[in-house]
Amino acid sequence: MMIVKTAEQIERMREPCLIVRDLLKMIESEIRPGITTKKLDLLIFDFIKKHGAVPSFLGYNGYPASACISVEDEVVHGIPSDRVLQEGEIVSIDVGAYKNSFHSDAARTFPVGRISPLKEKLIKVTEECFFKGFETLKDGVRLGDLGYAIQSHAENNGFSVVRSLVGHGVGLNLHEDPNIPNYGKPGRGLRLRAGMTVAIEPMINAGVYEVNVLNDGWTIVTADSKPSAHYENTVLITEDGAEILTL
Repeated sequence: MMIVKTAEQIERMREPCLIVRDLLKMIESEIRPGITTKKLDLLIFDFIKKHGAVPSFLGYNGYPASACISVEDEVVHGIPSDRVLQEGEIVSIDVGAYKNSFHSDAARTFPVGRISPLKEKLIKVTEECFFKGFETLKDGVRLGDLGYAIQSHAENNGFSVVRSLVGHGVGLNLHEDPNIPNYGKPGRGLRLRAGMTVAIEPMINAGVYEVNVLNDGWTIVTADSKPSAHYENTVLITEDGAEILTL
């Protein structure tokens, strides 16, 4: 189902999107060797509540935390715990805020101290993949064109695109139609329309694109245990382009 927002609804979405934007800036300054992922989650919860919003993820389908915090080979949906971040690791933080009856959704991957050149490249290319896809966006663009832009940039840099996890619409619900793959063929797929708000979120692996789910039922890891990075924003499709609401 195509969900196109009214101008008034889009204005109401802006505030939760800005909360998440500022939250990701705040949490970046807290990431360091020795901090636990549970402590990061508590900081995220406090920030969202301080700004009069509700964590979108907390309780979603039973999820037990305010953020998904995924370390190293964890692609997405890592559950915060007493795990202590170590020098040289990378950590992905995926968050959403609910306010004014609307959700926002965004993610970043951060270094923990000094990291290897491979991990630096992985983080950089994953962010670039988002913007390669973003450049294609406008009223009428096909999902295959968006996905191809993301996929080709990742693969040209020696990385792979996760197939079993996708972006999505976002708004009155945290996850709305349509699903938005980060791979595809030009000229194929559903057309996005002006007024749609969507979460574009490349999940890029250093090795193979296959993933596994851990016994906790949430955490998704790379099949070959190589690191993964994640970069996501909530985006508004416009007549002649798009606007990033969480940046």
